[in-house]
Amino acid sequence: MQSSISLSFSSPSTICRSDCSTAAVANGSFLMPRSLRFCGLRKEAFKSLNSSLHIRLTRLCCSNNNRISASSANGAPSSSSSSLKGGFDYDLVIIGAGVGGHGAALHAVEKGLKTAIIEGDVVGGTCVNRGCVPSKALLAVSGRMRELQNEQHMKSFGLQVAAAGYDRQAVADHANNLASKIRGNLTNSMKALGVDILTGFGTVLGPQKVKYGDTVITAKDIIIATGSVPSVPKGIEVDGKTVITSDHALKLEFVPNWIAIVGSGYIGLEFSDVYTALGSEVTFVEALDQLMPGFDPEIGKLAQRVLINPRKIDYHTGVFASKITPARDGKPVLIELIDAKTKEPKDTLEVDAALIATGRAPFTQGLGLENINVQTQRGFVPVDERMQVIDANGELVPHLYCIGDANGKMMLAHAASAQGISVVEQVTGKDHILNHLSIPAACFTHPEISMVGLTEPQAREKAEKEGFEISIAKTSFKANTKALAENEGEGLAKLIYRPDNGEILGVHIFGMHAADLIHEASNAIALGSRIQDIKYAVHAHPTLSEVIDELFKSAKVKTNASSPIAEPVAA
Repeated sequence: MQSSISLSFSSPSTICRSDCSTAAVANGSFLMPRSLRFCGLRKEAFKSLNSSLHIRLTRLCCSNNNRISASSANGAPSSSSSSLKGGFDYDLVIIGAGVGGHGAALHAVEKGLKTAIIEGDVVGGTCVNRGCVPSKALLAVSGRMRELQNEQHMKSFGLQVAAAGYDRQAVADHANNLASKIRGNLTNSMKALGVDILTGFGTVLGPQKVKYGDTVITAKDIIIATGSVPSVPKGIEVDGKTVITSDHALKLEFVPNWIAIVGSGYIGLEFSDVYTALGSEVTFVEALDQLMPGFDPEIGKLAQRVLINPRKIDYHTGVFASKITPARDGKPVLIELIDAKTKEPKDTLEVDAALIATGRAPFTQGLGLENINVQTQRGFVPVDERMQVIDANGELVPHLYCIGDANGKMMLAHAASAQGISVVEQVTGKDHILNHLSIPAACFTHPEISMVGLTEPQAREKAEKEGFEISIAKTSFKANTKALAENEGEGLAKLIYRPDNGEILGVHIFGMHAADLIHEASNAIALGSRIQDIKYAVHAHPTLSEVIDELFKSAKVKTNASSPIAEPVAA
């Protein structure tokens, strides 16, 4: 997300940037450089900043040599800022410069905190370098390949297209170049705002004290944001060539004729979309009794009919891959399958490659948690609802927080960023609790899958426990003009709600641009909006957003639950 953000100050100022572009300045309005990236900022981010931040930005940006004050080339802490209260080196130190750490750092600067971020690898973390960013580049290719290969689809538009082909290395370069560009954007945005980027592996030495490399620094508050790594079950030998994780797959060093994908969640589904579009045959190995176990069952069933059954994909469910041996000496990859319940041998697969997509594990080793009496739980750092770390005695550790994959609450990049922003709100004096049920998730297959809130089984369980009824509303993409114009009528939107008060419990979408459409529902949940409030919203016609408009309009909320409609404001 790139923006120009106008920040209002009390008096005109001229802010100098290191690239010699002059940013803003009329009528007391400071214009942020267009290259800055803001992840997950709420509406508060666009309000006027206080005078302390004005002073800090002016000091940081208008040094004598027109350079922005940030970390030096060797990652040493900046010495340009005056001493902090309490004698700390920083107000806030963040261990880990992924999307979560980046979001927290930018929000901290907005709040006037002197901030440093420690990174032992590269800025951007898993998402930017080995996850959601490069995978979306590969999926962009697979989407276009899939469309060009669908002769019937192209003919329906009156188009004639020759046989589509691809250059594997150019596809891989596209993914790598995108990751590099976004990584540079994140780095530059932090440097431009005066965040010190410190290079080294961060370790907590004690209360409010962190070490990176041979340097020890202090901070009033510390956030752990170290992310996660691919999880590889026992018995699986990863060689990085024929038995690979998502880290290796994103490099696209080769496209196998036949690849087994162990796990049919988000990662496995997206890679099946990529590989089948590029010509591979895919075999899913799933431990549970059904594919896509994390999705709403009705959406999962529809997705399987569209994403799995018509493609060169077969599957084994209810089995574990107990042993996987890489290809060597002219022999293929061998996968030994056992029954997930009885552990009896079931089958042996011989394939060209195997992708391990069984999830991710927190990267929390070596953080020095033992120095503050914190014990991880299955590798995750225990935290409360405010992301504050809990020690082995069940007590909160003062001034220490953990966000993102490392705490295991919700292993999504944008959830990490939202948690980081929430923590910054806390340490600057505003109590804030993030509603994780309002955080959307998406799978970028073709078509896409998205969701927010509870699945239907989860909602029914909650309703039974708490004694209320739920209702279901659905709309089809086949009734949407824009979807039909694109010949993409395959899709469904599903709303789970309380008919007694209009509360939105969950929304699930399968169809074209589902990942973009989900946010109207997620924002409604976050803001506590009820169906009777938002069903009067107006949507442009013809757009895909009308799928959600019709979904809310089709819900039947009891009349005595209706909220008053606001009086219209004269234009």
